[in-house]
Amino acid sequence: MLIDEDQGYRASASRDARFDGQFILAVRTTGIYCRPSCPAAMPKRGNVVFFSTAAAAQQAGFRACRRCLPDSVPGSPEWNLRADLAGRAMRLITDGVVEREGVPGLACRLGYSERHLTRVLTAELGAGPLALARAHRAHSARLLIETTTLSQADIAFAAGFASVRQFNDTIRAVFATTPTGLRTAAKRRATPTAPGKVTLRLPYREPFDYDGLLDFLAARAIPGVESIVDGAYGRTMRLAHGTGTAWLTPAHGHIDCTLSLTDMRDLGSAVSRLRRLLDLDADPGAVGDVLGADPALEALVRKNPGLRLPGAVDGAEIVTRAVIGQQITVSAARTALSTLTAALGEPLSTPDGDLTMLFPDPAAIAERGAEVLRGPRRRVDTILTVNAALAAGDLDVHVGADPEELSRTLQEFSGVGPWTAGYVLMRVLGSPDVLLTGDVALRKGAANLGLPSTPEGLEAHAGAWRPWRSYVGMHLWSAS
Repeated sequence: MLIDEDQGYRASASRDARFDGQFILAVRTTGIYCRPSCPAAMPKRGNVVFFSTAAAAQQAGFRACRRCLPDSVPGSPEWNLRADLAGRAMRLITDGVVEREGVPGLACRLGYSERHLTRVLTAELGAGPLALARAHRAHSARLLIETTTLSQADIAFAAGFASVRQFNDTIRAVFATTPTGLRTAAKRRATPTAPGKVTLRLPYREPFDYDGLLDFLAARAIPGVESIVDGAYGRTMRLAHGTGTAWLTPAHGHIDCTLSLTDMRDLGSAVSRLRRLLDLDADPGAVGDVLGADPALEALVRKNPGLRLPGAVDGAEIVTRAVIGQQITVSAARTALSTLTAALGEPLSTPDGDLTMLFPDPAAIAERGAEVLRGPRRRVDTILTVNAALAAGDLDVHVGADPEELSRTLQEFSGVGPWTAGYVLMRVLGSPDVLLTGDVALRKGAANLGLPSTPEGLEAHAGAWRPWRSYVGMHLWSAS
């Protein structure tokens, strides 16, 4: 369980939306499971059972509430906070690994046997990898049913189901209605979406400092790969089955997302990556309570409520960005990355406004990077070596990686130090407790706030900020 049952009942009785996505409330008498903030009448305590995931509730025979749509909430912040096997597995499952590679592929990426993985997930989360993936497929299918004009058969295979029959059975079991019933109830607009385009709402927990997050991304945006237009952030993505573009615009309680995909099978993975990019599953209340208790940070926490940790849509891209950005300014790194992308990036077959290019893949950088990259020979060699390892599969940077193992592996490359490894953990894995004490700008921000500005002094002071030191780094960068 992620939460004490008595506390869960009190949170549900008060319809506290902060707990949406952190646990599931199921009612024995109706056979329905809900989010904690469901507006339905609160059942008696004896009729309620709690689950840590929707998959566990489905496994126990409960179906989703059609009033509160418990799958349409921010995910649990637990999966970023936890670096254990269950947390790492959940990040990979939401990225669609089971649909693409099966349970054997998931187990291989995590470095455990299928039997051990199933045993741990069942004990920790109440459901095994197949049931967890089934819940993820059901959510992807509902999004496609309600937001596109694709046929039900096309939706079945795009969501990762093996057959239309399996798709129909799952929708009936999870939502207690047919796919056609879901589509009718959605009351979609008469104007259909363009083929390959989906418009979604990505929910988050209030408050949300979108402007601060946009400032961070804008300062590092690579032309063609990323674009900011009238407050909307757009970017291209290389996905498992094709390519995609996304435009993200803030709205009340959610992010409006217009997603264009060459292959709809990538929908679930694309949504998961965009949520991680914007840190939409974070619990800003928990972060603010800890950081706001430090007098040196209190004013910043009040000034920027809901500050988020920028994530990533591609692990290999962040590794290259981090290595290039070592010991140079943000603007200099952006210039170098823009030059690299213009020379080696892959043009989109169908541009989407200013989004025209994919970031270069590791093979292209390893093969031709020496023609484009400038700067110290050692740094260029490091970039080429790291990308050669990424292209060969010797280095695999994904959301389910073990943080300590990934950090150690990265630092085995000549020219890659603790700052680079920590930056990759922070952005790719969403690790919330990484403080880059070697960063000059971060230490300058600390000095401006009256905090210790030496690596040793800052590290000693930072114990009170655990487990949210990555968020402190964002505040200190802002203060610099």
